[in-house]
Amino acid sequence: MHIDLQGRVAIVTGAGRGIGRDLVRRLAQEKVSTVALDVDTDALDELGKELAATGVVSSQFRCDVTDFERIQEVIGAVESQYGRIDILVNNAGIGATAPVETLSEAAWRRCHDVNSTGTFLMCKAVIPVMKRQRSGRIINAASFAVIVPTVAHAAYASSKAAVAHFTRALAGELGPWGITANAYAPGMIPTMLNHFDERPAAEQAVLLDTLTLRRWGTTEDVANVVCFLASDQAAYVTGTLIDVSGGKLATQVPGVAYQLAAEEGLG
Repeated sequence: MHIDLQGRVAIVTGAGRGIGRDLVRRLAQEKVSTVALDVDTDALDELGKELAATGVVSSQFRCDVTDFERIQEVIGAVESQYGRIDILVNNAGIGATAPVETLSEAAWRRCHDVNSTGTFLMCKAVIPVMKRQRSGRIINAASFAVIVPTVAHAAYASSKAAVAHFTRALAGELGPWGITANAYAPGMIPTMLNHFDERPAAEQAVLLDTLTLRRWGTTEDVANVVCFLASDQAAYVTGTLIDVSGGKLATQVPGVAYQLAAEEGLG
Protein backbone atom coordinates (compact mmCIF):
# COMPACT_ATOMS: atom_id res chain seq x y z
CA MET A 1 0.00 0.00 0.00
CA HIS A 2 1.44 3.33 -1.08
CA ILE A 3 0.33 6.40 0.85
CA ASP A 4 0.42 9.39 -1.45
CA LEU A 5 -0.07 12.79 0.20
CA GLN A 6 1.83 14.81 -2.38
CA GLY A 7 0.36 18.23 -3.09
CA ARG A 8 -1.87 18.39 -0.04
CA VAL A 9 -1.87 21.19 2.48
CA ALA A 10 -1.65 20.42 6.20
CA ILE A 11 -1.89 22.56 9.32
CA VAL A 12 -0.24 21.23 12.49
CA THR A 13 -0.69 22.98 15.82
CA GLY A 14 1.87 22.84 18.61
CA ALA A 15 4.50 22.31 15.93
CA GLY A 16 7.39 24.09 17.63
CA ARG A 17 8.80 21.01 19.32
CA GLY A 18 8.23 17.38 20.24
CA ILE A 19 5.70 15.26 18.39
CA GLY A 20 4.24 18.26 16.54
CA ARG A 21 7.59 19.27 15.08
CA ASP A 22 8.29 15.73 13.92
CA LEU A 23 4.82 15.46 12.40
CA VAL A 24 5.58 18.53 10.28
CA ARG A 25 8.90 17.02 9.22
CA ARG A 26 7.26 13.74 8.25
CA LEU A 27 4.45 15.41 6.31
CA ALA A 28 7.06 17.49 4.51
CA GLN A 29 8.87 14.27 3.55
CA GLU A 30 5.57 13.09 2.07
CA LYS A 31 5.60 16.23 -0.16
CA VAL A 32 2.83 17.92 1.81
CA SER A 33 2.83 21.73 2.01
CA THR A 34 3.01 22.26 5.75
CA VAL A 35 1.71 25.08 7.91
CA ALA A 36 3.18 25.02 11.43
CA LEU A 37 1.43 26.83 14.30
CA ASP A 38 2.89 27.46 17.74
CA VAL A 39 3.28 30.20 20.36
CA ASP A 40 7.08 29.84 20.32
CA THR A 41 8.33 32.06 17.49
CA ASP A 42 11.97 31.03 17.94
CA ALA A 43 11.06 27.37 17.51
CA LEU A 44 8.97 28.20 14.45
CA ASP A 45 11.85 30.18 12.91
CA GLU A 46 14.18 27.22 13.44
CA LEU A 47 11.70 24.85 11.83
CA GLY A 48 11.14 27.22 8.93
CA LYS A 49 14.86 27.43 8.19
CA GLU A 50 15.18 23.66 8.38
CA LEU A 51 12.32 23.09 5.94
CA ALA A 52 13.48 25.87 3.59
CA ALA A 53 16.82 24.08 3.24
CA THR A 54 14.97 21.03 1.90
CA GLY A 55 13.04 23.00 -0.69
CA VAL A 56 9.70 21.94 0.77
CA VAL A 57 6.87 24.48 0.65
CA SER A 58 6.05 25.56 4.20
CA SER A 59 4.71 28.39 6.32
CA GLN A 60 4.90 29.16 10.02
CA PHE A 61 2.49 31.25 12.07
CA ARG A 62 2.57 32.30 15.69
CA CYS A 63 -0.84 31.30 16.95
CA ASP A 64 -2.36 30.61 20.35
CA VAL A 65 -5.05 27.98 19.82
CA THR A 66 -7.22 29.61 22.49
CA ASP A 67 -7.39 32.88 20.52
CA PHE A 68 -10.18 32.48 17.96
CA GLU A 69 -9.60 35.85 16.34
CA ARG A 70 -5.97 34.97 15.63
CA ILE A 71 -6.95 31.49 14.44
CA GLN A 72 -9.36 33.02 11.91
CA GLU A 73 -6.61 35.34 10.65
CA VAL A 74 -4.26 32.40 10.15
CA ILE A 75 -6.85 30.20 8.43
CA GLY A 76 -7.70 33.06 6.09
CA ALA A 77 -4.05 33.60 5.26
CA VAL A 78 -3.49 29.88 4.64
CA GLU A 79 -6.50 29.55 2.34
CA SER A 80 -5.42 32.69 0.48
CA GLN A 81 -1.85 31.41 0.04
CA TYR A 82 -2.54 27.77 -0.78
CA GLY A 83 -6.13 27.79 -2.02
CA ARG A 84 -7.14 24.87 0.16
CA ILE A 85 -6.65 23.08 3.50
CA ASP A 86 -6.66 19.29 3.26
CA ILE A 87 -5.41 18.20 6.67
CA LEU A 88 -5.70 19.64 10.18
CA VAL A 89 -3.69 18.00 12.95
CA ASN A 90 -4.65 19.35 16.37
CA ASN A 91 -1.48 18.42 18.22
CA ALA A 92 -1.13 21.39 20.61
CA GLY A 93 -1.50 20.38 24.24
CA ILE A 94 -0.32 21.00 27.78
CA GLY A 95 -0.43 19.15 31.09
CA ALA A 96 -1.41 20.02 34.64
CA THR A 97 0.04 17.84 37.38
CA ALA A 98 -1.54 17.83 40.84
CA PRO A 99 -4.08 15.81 42.81
CA VAL A 100 -7.62 17.15 42.46
CA GLU A 101 -7.56 18.38 46.06
CA THR A 102 -4.66 20.75 45.40
CA LEU A 103 -5.13 21.39 41.67
CA SER A 104 -5.70 25.09 41.09
CA GLU A 105 -8.72 26.29 39.19
CA ALA A 106 -6.41 28.28 36.92
CA ALA A 107 -4.39 25.15 36.01
CA TRP A 108 -7.58 23.18 35.36
CA ARG A 109 -9.01 25.88 33.11
CA ARG A 110 -5.77 26.43 31.20
CA CYS A 111 -5.36 22.70 30.51
CA HIS A 112 -8.92 22.44 29.19
CA ASP A 113 -8.64 25.72 27.28
CA VAL A 114 -5.60 24.55 25.31
CA ASN A 115 -6.37 20.85 24.93
CA SER A 116 -10.11 20.73 24.32
CA THR A 117 -11.23 24.29 23.58
CA GLY A 118 -8.19 24.85 21.35
CA THR A 119 -9.11 21.76 19.33
CA PHE A 120 -12.71 22.99 19.07
CA LEU A 121 -11.69 26.46 17.89
CA MET A 122 -9.27 25.18 15.25
CA CYS A 123 -11.93 22.84 13.88
CA LYS A 124 -14.55 25.58 13.95
CA ALA A 125 -12.31 27.79 11.81
CA VAL A 126 -11.25 25.10 9.33
CA ILE A 127 -14.63 23.43 8.76
CA PRO A 128 -16.01 26.11 6.35
CA VAL A 129 -12.93 25.70 4.13
CA MET A 130 -13.21 21.92 4.07
CA LYS A 131 -16.96 22.08 3.42
CA ARG A 132 -16.36 24.24 0.35
CA GLN A 133 -13.89 21.61 -0.87
CA ARG A 134 -16.24 18.73 0.01
CA SER A 135 -13.19 17.02 1.52
CA GLY A 136 -10.78 17.12 4.43
CA ARG A 137 -9.07 15.19 7.19
CA ILE A 138 -9.25 16.35 10.81
CA ILE A 139 -6.89 14.45 13.10
CA ASN A 140 -6.95 15.20 16.83
CA ALA A 141 -4.37 14.29 19.44
CA ALA A 142 -6.00 12.54 22.37
CA SER A 143 -3.93 10.43 24.77
CA PHE A 144 -3.77 6.99 26.31
CA ALA A 145 -4.97 8.85 29.41
CA VAL A 146 -8.39 8.80 27.73
CA ILE A 147 -8.37 5.01 28.13
CA VAL A 148 -6.60 4.77 31.50
CA PRO A 149 -5.89 8.03 33.34
CA THR A 150 -2.85 8.65 35.53
CA VAL A 151 -2.99 9.66 39.18
CA ALA A 152 -2.58 13.43 39.68
CA HIS A 153 -3.39 14.15 36.02
CA ALA A 154 -7.17 14.56 36.21
CA ALA A 155 -7.18 17.83 34.27
CA TYR A 156 -5.14 16.39 31.42
CA ALA A 157 -7.06 13.11 31.23
CA SER A 158 -10.46 14.80 31.27
CA SER A 159 -9.44 17.38 28.67
CA LYS A 160 -8.20 14.65 26.33
CA ALA A 161 -11.33 12.55 26.97
CA ALA A 162 -13.28 15.60 25.81
CA VAL A 163 -11.20 15.65 22.61
CA ALA A 164 -11.97 12.00 21.91
CA HIS A 165 -15.72 12.41 22.35
CA PHE A 166 -15.73 15.72 20.49
CA THR A 167 -14.05 13.95 17.57
CA ARG A 168 -16.88 11.41 17.37
CA ALA A 169 -19.50 14.14 17.38
CA LEU A 170 -17.54 16.06 14.76
CA ALA A 171 -17.31 13.01 12.51
CA GLY A 172 -21.09 12.68 12.60
CA GLU A 173 -21.61 16.31 11.58
CA LEU A 174 -19.07 16.32 8.76
CA GLY A 175 -19.81 12.99 7.07
CA PRO A 176 -22.14 14.49 4.44
CA TRP A 177 -19.28 16.66 3.14
CA GLY A 178 -16.80 13.78 2.82
CA ILE A 179 -14.75 15.12 5.74
CA THR A 180 -13.38 12.61 8.24
CA ALA A 181 -12.50 13.25 11.88
CA ASN A 182 -10.38 10.87 13.90
CA ALA A 183 -8.27 10.92 17.04
CA TYR A 184 -5.12 9.09 18.09
CA ALA A 185 -4.01 8.14 21.58
CA PRO A 186 -0.22 8.08 22.02
CA GLY A 187 1.14 6.07 24.89
CA MET A 188 4.58 6.40 26.46
CA ILE A 189 6.55 8.36 23.90
CA PRO A 190 9.60 10.15 25.35
CA THR A 191 9.44 13.92 24.91
CA MET A 192 10.98 17.01 26.47
CA LEU A 193 7.96 17.13 28.79
CA ASN A 194 7.92 13.60 30.21
CA HIS A 195 11.60 12.46 29.90
CA PHE A 196 10.52 8.80 30.04
CA ASP A 197 13.81 7.56 28.60
CA GLU A 198 15.87 9.60 31.08
CA ARG A 199 14.36 8.13 34.23
CA PRO A 200 16.26 5.67 36.46
CA ALA A 201 16.58 2.22 34.88
CA ALA A 202 14.41 0.55 37.52
CA GLU A 203 11.62 3.09 36.98
CA GLN A 204 11.84 2.67 33.21
CA ALA A 205 11.59 -1.12 33.60
CA VAL A 206 8.38 -0.82 35.61
CA LEU A 207 6.81 1.38 32.95
CA LEU A 208 8.01 -0.76 30.04
CA ASP A 209 6.56 -3.85 31.71
CA THR A 210 3.09 -2.42 31.06
CA LEU A 211 3.64 -2.59 27.29
CA THR A 212 2.85 -5.51 25.01
CA LEU A 213 5.56 -4.21 22.65
CA ARG A 214 8.21 -3.56 25.27
CA ARG A 215 9.88 -0.42 23.97
CA TRP A 216 9.30 3.29 24.14
CA GLY A 217 7.09 4.66 21.41
CA THR A 218 8.59 7.05 18.88
CA THR A 219 7.32 10.11 17.07
CA GLU A 220 7.62 8.03 13.89
CA ASP A 221 5.06 5.60 15.30
CA VAL A 222 2.64 8.50 15.70
CA ALA A 223 3.51 9.99 12.32
CA ASN A 224 2.75 6.68 10.59
CA VAL A 225 -0.77 6.71 12.01
CA VAL A 226 -1.32 10.38 11.20
CA CYS A 227 -0.18 9.89 7.60
CA PHE A 228 -2.52 6.93 7.22
CA LEU A 229 -5.48 8.87 8.61
CA ALA A 230 -4.65 11.78 6.29
CA SER A 231 -4.54 9.53 3.23
CA ASP A 232 -7.09 8.18 0.77
CA GLN A 233 -6.52 4.73 2.29
CA ALA A 234 -8.39 5.95 5.39
CA ALA A 235 -11.32 7.42 3.44
CA TYR A 236 -13.76 5.07 5.19
CA VAL A 237 -12.33 5.58 8.69
CA THR A 238 -13.99 8.28 10.78
CA GLY A 239 -15.09 8.91 14.35
CA THR A 240 -12.50 6.55 15.77
CA LEU A 241 -9.79 6.70 18.44
CA ILE A 242 -6.64 4.82 17.46
CA ASP A 243 -4.50 3.50 20.30
CA VAL A 244 -0.79 4.13 19.58
CA SER A 245 0.60 2.78 22.83
CA GLY A 246 2.40 -0.44 22.00
CA GLY A 247 -0.47 -2.40 23.53
CA LYS A 248 -0.23 -0.73 26.92
CA LEU A 249 -2.30 -2.85 29.29
CA ALA A 250 -3.74 -4.86 26.38
CA THR A 251 -3.44 -7.78 28.79
CA GLN A 252 -3.25 -7.67 32.57
CA VAL A 253 0.46 -8.46 32.87
CA PRO A 254 2.22 -8.10 29.48
CA GLY A 255 5.58 -8.96 31.05
CA VAL A 256 4.53 -12.60 31.43
CA ALA A 257 4.83 -13.07 27.66
CA TYR A 258 8.45 -11.88 27.80
CA GLN A 259 9.19 -14.33 30.63
CA LEU A 260 7.75 -17.15 28.55
CA ALA A 261 9.64 -15.99 25.47
CA ALA A 262 12.88 -15.99 27.45
CA GLU A 263 12.21 -19.57 28.53
CA GLU A 264 11.83 -20.45 24.83
CA GLY A 265 15.27 -18.96 24.14
CA LEU A 266 14.35 -15.48 22.89
CA GLY A 267 17.29 -13.26 23.87
